[in-house]
Amino acid sequence: MEKITEKLLLEKGSPKTNKLDQIKTLNLSRLGLKLQDLPVKLLSRLQTLERWDLSKNRLQEFPKNLKLPALRYLDLSDNQIEDVTTLESLSSLEEVKMEDNIYMTVSDNYKLMSLLPNLRIYNGKDISTAANHVRYVYTENLMTRMIAVWEKNFGLPDPITAEKMATLETDFVNAAKQQVKFGPSSVSDFTKWKELLTPRKRKQSTSGVDTNINLTPRKRLHTEVSASPVKDSPRKSSLRLKLQPQTQTNSIRMSPCKSGQPPSTSTRAKRGAETPRKLQQTKEDTTHIKQKDNVTIVYVLSLQPVSLKPLHVLQCHSKQDSSEDFSTQLWTCAFQPLSDSEGNGGGSRLVATCGGDSLCVIDCETGMVMKKYKVPGEEFFSLAWSTVLMSRGGGAPAQPCKILAAGGKRGLVKLIHPRNNVAYGEFRASRKALSVLRFNHHRENFLFTGSYDNKIVMWDIGGVDSNYNFKVVQLLMLEIGATPLHICLLPASPSSHLLTACEDGLHCFNTQLGTNNTTKRQKDMEITFPIYEKEDKDHDYHTIDGLNFLTDDIVASKNYMHGSIYLWSWSRTKSQRPNKKSRTVCAVVLAELQWTNTEIPYLALNTCPGQAYIVCGDDKGRIWTYHIPNLHKSSLQTGKPILPTEVLEWPTPVSKDLNKVEGPSINSVAMDPELQYLVALSDKNMVIVWKREDSS
Repeated sequence: MEKITEKLLLEKGSPKTNKLDQIKTLNLSRLGLKLQDLPVKLLSRLQTLERWDLSKNRLQEFPKNLKLPALRYLDLSDNQIEDVTTLESLSSLEEVKMEDNIYMTVSDNYKLMSLLPNLRIYNGKDISTAANHVRYVYTENLMTRMIAVWEKNFGLPDPITAEKMATLETDFVNAAKQQVKFGPSSVSDFTKWKELLTPRKRKQSTSGVDTNINLTPRKRLHTEVSASPVKDSPRKSSLRLKLQPQTQTNSIRMSPCKSGQPPSTSTRAKRGAETPRKLQQTKEDTTHIKQKDNVTIVYVLSLQPVSLKPLHVLQCHSKQDSSEDFSTQLWTCAFQPLSDSEGNGGGSRLVATCGGDSLCVIDCETGMVMKKYKVPGEEFFSLAWSTVLMSRGGGAPAQPCKILAAGGKRGLVKLIHPRNNVAYGEFRASRKALSVLRFNHHRENFLFTGSYDNKIVMWDIGGVDSNYNFKVVQLLMLEIGATPLHICLLPASPSSHLLTACEDGLHCFNTQLGTNNTTKRQKDMEITFPIYEKEDKDHDYHTIDGLNFLTDDIVASKNYMHGSIYLWSWSRTKSQRPNKKSRTVCAVVLAELQWTNTEIPYLALNTCPGQAYIVCGDDKGRIWTYHIPNLHKSSLQTGKPILPTEVLEWPTPVSKDLNKVEGPSINSVAMDPELQYLVALSDKNMVIVWKREDSS
């Protein structure tokens, strides 16, 4: 064994330097090291160390209180580790290797997940989901049981003295160990460790009695949560409903942002009974090639419909966390986009949802609410994901970070960095409520906000620095004649034109910067639909309450009360415009998809281009799915509407009092790019997660 000296550290570290505080990577593998061979004072000078290899030594534990703030990776494989709690001071660790430590147990693994808040990779595997379960769900459940023991058997002494408090703490811990039985037997050691640790997470007095001691493990009052800033109120649990497949009947809903107004009373003739059926499956696949930023991307589009089954029903937006809340309406959901480095074919499983005064980030596989942000008095109507650059200072290159923008009735845009659990800022986008938000996917710091003052504004929100300072600049204002409900940017050229679905029709705007000096622009073109010809004094079909691109050219849109979804060509429609003096052009419709008969507005559709899917919910809790892979074949022409590929029935969850929850209106749906998960939001405070079943 070599003695650890400054000279040895400089020899074993990189980059090569003569200063310890400049070492980024250190390899001390195969040196026969024991605990006493690691000098804390000397090692503490490695303040920029990011990766440390200590594998194949004889360490039984790690030096206590060794703080290395930049350390992200630690390899302790093939040692003799018996106590992992000494790693607690390395709070920035994201990846740890512990293979071939024969004394390691499942409880030790749980302890690591609990002690290291940023740990994501353990022994080469992503453990984010399991770690968050241990940190939050397991801990909350254990805390609930410990509270019950305290409230049943204990109370604070009078008067409070240090001696009495020490005795009380010992007695309480011993009682908790005996009475609280929680979790599998394989982690019983971890459970007892957590029980012992919980009362000690308090201020310690160095002299006399600490009057700030709070031994009681108690739940936070709802008023405390509500009064906290948005960035301090993430929650990790949710209320669940039990699934029981069964179709239910219709229900009544209110329009978004206009809760004081009843649904439209316009009527129309009812069509015959709908008989949705599955389309015949094909066995072929088709390969698509796209050019993006001079890089050729090849992907295979499956021509076979997928099978989706209900997985979770959550009430994570409940008022006062009440399981009896079936009135909060949920409005928008969107999957977290994957970066190029994450594009491993697995798709995204994190979805953001908004409704009421809260915004949630949910893991679709586990049904866990990973983050929750509450803003008392707000009502969120829309959200959008993007990626901006975060500068780190010191000449280090800026790093991309995923953010969420959310807005609602207050007219404010909240900017949130979910990974770091920080709501880092806000800005006023309008004096009226915000109805829709959309980022430019090529210029990801460009954000469009639509509001109830009949305006769409384009903002540059820039990036952020390490202290979350940011600057917002208004670039354009688009003036429209009605409330914007949806905003779509052209997939191939998102900076050139914008389509907006409004209560008075579908409008197109030129959004290219530098084309003229004005920052206020009128609509460039209005796109009309064949259904307009059937309007009379009792029937107004101009409201477009569903809009999204299915391919770079094919658009899916839905006219309120029409009972069909149009598929139309953007390029062919635009080319019909004879001159710039004519501001109206009729959509070149390629096909109609049969949808439900309803007078309920604002049921948004969505698309999954990579799987050739269009999805839209209805007012009975059903999900209508359309698999349309052969978009350009001549068989897709106007005429008889195409039936849905499948209609997913309302899963009929059962509430806490064992009452079946009838089918609500499905306000919004979202799919991850691989269509592994489908998420639907209802007007009865329910998030429904569907999962794709692998074909056998």
